[in-house]
Amino acid sequence: MKPLRILVILVVCLLGLVVAIVIAKRLGTEPVPEAREVVNVEEVRSQAENGSAEAQWKLGTLLTKGQDVEQDYAEAAKWHRKAAEQGHAAAQRSLAELYEAGQGVPLDPAEAARWFRQAAEQGDVVAQYSLAVLYVMGKGVERDIAEAVKWYRHAAEQGDALAQYNLGVRHSKGDGVAKDPVAAYQWFSLAVAQGIEDAVRARESLVREMTSEQIAEGRRRAEAFVPNKSAP
Repeated sequence: MKPLRILVILVVCLLGLVVAIVIAKRLGTEPVPEAREVVNVEEVRSQAENGSAEAQWKLGTLLTKGQDVEQDYAEAAKWHRKAAEQGHAAAQRSLAELYEAGQGVPLDPAEAARWFRQAAEQGDVVAQYSLAVLYVMGKGVERDIAEAVKWYRHAAEQGDALAQYNLGVRHSKGDGVAKDPVAAYQWFSLAVAQGIEDAVRARESLVREMTSEQIAEGRRRAEAFVPNKSAP
């Protein structure tokens, strides 16, 4: 066999191998799009009209997002309110978010705070965090950092990363709560484990003022942490 022909064959084989590797990598690494849930809107609407709080909240959510229906914030608020008045925590939080943004209802921070509180008291972690933020900002409620810390703690104890970070900040500064570097280290570490970059920098700054014993105790608390999903 002529050397040139052998060389051509080798090049073709090599190119085939490269193509196969590229295809294999793409098949192994490119995410496969998840199939979107198909919602029978008419069935949900029928259940909502028959008084199902869960269906009322779901219909309100579809209308808020414009998923499988035309987006309509006012109609969404109507159905969220029906469910919220039945005590549905997620609907209470969703209605609060509409009042906070002024979507489908008048912009009303006080009404937002009222509905966030009802959801938060039932253990809705998003509502707990949102209520804490309102207390920090003094929106719809009188500014009260101690009350904000209370709701940050409820959300943090359920495992909310941003609440854990913010609770760490308050403990590190003694703002609304007693200054406690060990507790701050614990909450920062838990937030770091969930990818909160600001918590990384905050913990690095904190450890410069801590003893090795304090750091060890903070680490121990973080490792022993188990989320508590019960309502406050």
